Amino acid sequence: MQRIAVIGAGAWGTALATVAQRAGCDVLIHAHEAETVAAINSHHENKTFLPGVPLEHSITATDDLAHAVDGADAILMVTPAQFMRATLTALAPSPKSKPPLVICSKGIELDTGKLMSEVAEEVAPNADLAILSGPTFAAEVARGLPTAVTLACTTASTASALAAALGTPSFRPYTATDLVGVEVGGAIKNVIAIACGIVEGRGLGENARAAVIARGLAEITRFAAELDADPRTLMGLSGLGDLTLTCTSSASRNYSLGAALGSGTTYTEAMTGKNSVAEGVTTAPALLTRAQALGVEMPICAAVRAILHDGAGVADTISEILARPLRAED
Repeated sequence: MQRIAVIGAGAWGTALATVAQRAGCDVLIHAHEAETVAAINSHHENKTFLPGVPLEHSITATDDLAHAVDGADAILMVTPAQFMRATLTALAPSPKSKPPLVICSKGIELDTGKLMSEVAEEVAPNADLAILSGPTFAAEVARGLPTAVTLACTTASTASALAAALGTPSFRPYTATDLVGVEVGGAIKNVIAIACGIVEGRGLGENARAAVIARGLAEITRFAAELDADPRTLMGLSGLGDLTLTCTSSASRNYSLGAALGSGTTYTEAMTGKNSVAEGVTTAPALLTRAQALGVEMPICAAVRAILHDGAGVADTISEILARPLRAED
């Protein structure tokens, strides 16, 4: 694999472009915004979504989707989850070959409650799918700081080829076969991170945050089990690793949003001036719709949804969580 197409020029897409370039690949980024294309091509910096990180001159951008994927050996899909279906639909007729589709976005489709791999299987049923996920802050990856991720693939040959193409001493892909487990961990941790941020914003202490992380992992594992995922996946980089990172750092968009909500800031005020999205906001209602259909109880995620979408007060919601009946941990 020599030519990598990156579809989505947000912070994470731009960071992955630097990963592929460092690994020796030719990289072309697709961006919707003309100003982002111009900034990458002329100033070698994504000033809107990843400012302050210089890009190698060999990383170029285009707003032509067909051109972006023409001749690509692999396509990294890094569009926000709620735009994945539309982007894949537009992309479907383009590649003359069938390069692997690597889903790098974390979320659940709001209208259907489907994981990104399920969306891809509907739109591109014959695609060679892979999921890349794990504990990653885009700025650290772009700066070349050590990072490890999970790369789940439908075929062993694709896993080996992608790991060889993207792997470097500072970016270590660990291969797996459990696509669903990897996706579930990456999507739901954003909702749990909002809850942990609320704990921080309310000043409830480190004990409370640790409890939310642990009980949140239990919710993730229950949900994943109903989708026949391997519970061991949730103990790895894309599960516990990603959950720990996102739930403990103000660099996380979801954690920061929760902290603002916990301190009394409104959602509108918290998101004012932000260029990037907090995926947990749309994941929460999509997740709860799917969880209810599966018969999975997820009280922490339900509380986040209630605060974000149902007008529930933070203090009252916390009181309701703390008043839940005591039960066995398992």
